[in-house]
Amino acid sequence: MLRLLLLLATLALPGPLAAQDRPAVERQFRGWLEQRIWPRAREDGVSRGVFEAAFSGVTLDWDLPDLVPPGTSGTAPRRQRQAEFASPGAYFRRGAVEGAASVGRQMAARHARALSRVERATGVPGHVILAIWGRESAYGRAAIPHDAFRVLGTKGFMDRRADYFTTELLAALRIAQAGHVAPRAMKSSWAGALGQPQFMPSSFLAHAADGDGDGRADIWRSEADTIASIGTYLARHGWVAGRDWGFEVRVPASVSCALEGPDQGRAIRDWAGMGITRVSGRPFPDHEARAEGFLLMPAGRHGPAFIVTPNFYVLKDYNMSDLYALFVGHVGDRIAYGSGDFAGRWGAVGGLMRSDVAAMQRALEAMGHDVGGADGLAGYKTRRSIGRWQEATGQAATCFPDGAMKSALLR
Repeated sequence: MLRLLLLLATLALPGPLAAQDRPAVERQFRGWLEQRIWPRAREDGVSRGVFEAAFSGVTLDWDLPDLVPPGTSGTAPRRQRQAEFASPGAYFRRGAVEGAASVGRQMAARHARALSRVERATGVPGHVILAIWGRESAYGRAAIPHDAFRVLGTKGFMDRRADYFTTELLAALRIAQAGHVAPRAMKSSWAGALGQPQFMPSSFLAHAADGDGDGRADIWRSEADTIASIGTYLARHGWVAGRDWGFEVRVPASVSCALEGPDQGRAIRDWAGMGITRVSGRPFPDHEARAEGFLLMPAGRHGPAFIVTPNFYVLKDYNMSDLYALFVGHVGDRIAYGSGDFAGRWGAVGGLMRSDVAAMQRALEAMGHDVGGADGLAGYKTRRSIGRWQEATGQAATCFPDGAMKSALLR
């Protein structure tokens, strides 16, 4: 008993002290694989041979984030800043946008037949598929260096979201069992996302497609399979053929930024009737004007504004981030139409700690606002709640948190 207590106490220590007992945790990991994962994998139809090939020589990756080794509390400090909400403009660095669009145009010519075939089958435009491919893996040029079974095994065994990663680990075993890729060739990101489209294993099983007709969905080496898989994913998530993703607009002061959000849609012609205009000066296309659109202001009054369509939220399903979906739509437009930079400029916003934003969110919740959870991230529910509070207190609504707002909300 004393030895066990000493072991647990040592595992709870930080850094080099905890490292002394990593061999003991590695043994626990091997036991977990045999006792917890193998029985479930066998029920899923995974053979013993595939299971052993997947974990042969695999050890824990102690460099991954958010790990909670056995015997520790799991209360280590978490990163306070998040780039998307701290400085939205940084997400659209000129080099990243122009590089993705330039290579995307080359890929559009190189893969014209595959893109056309997938667009006919799914209704998803080729330039949108290209923009996602470019963002996820630089059109297959980015290194995808991690062993998927090591990453998913580590995170399934001792991550803050262990249950989620255990489910993904079992899905990865099913992929290997089906013969899509050999276990040792299943490469992933540090978070377990697979191949050029960066699918989590469960998404692979649901949406990966064979684009070159060889009977496998090889999203690691086959560009045709990658293109087909991205198109299939978007189609199955509700892409509406014939509609755009959205339009950059000017929002007059008479239109409240608190009208933002996917649950406050109205016909685009009604938005236009309120005085919202496209930055290009052109009218909204007739077929779009009759259909539903939504106001999007990722930095509140401190950045570009958009009227987006339901397809924007399909892009967001690929990666739950407004700025991700906006980046993809914007790069796709540059690939297809040669579009330039946004007309609106990103202001110098952000810099707050997540704990500061969470404190403001809790204060707004106490007033009855729905901020989408006090997570310290300024999503659309938080942005518009700030706008509603500002309007109710006689302020000009900006719909984005700042330092001065914190003292006003918390006093």
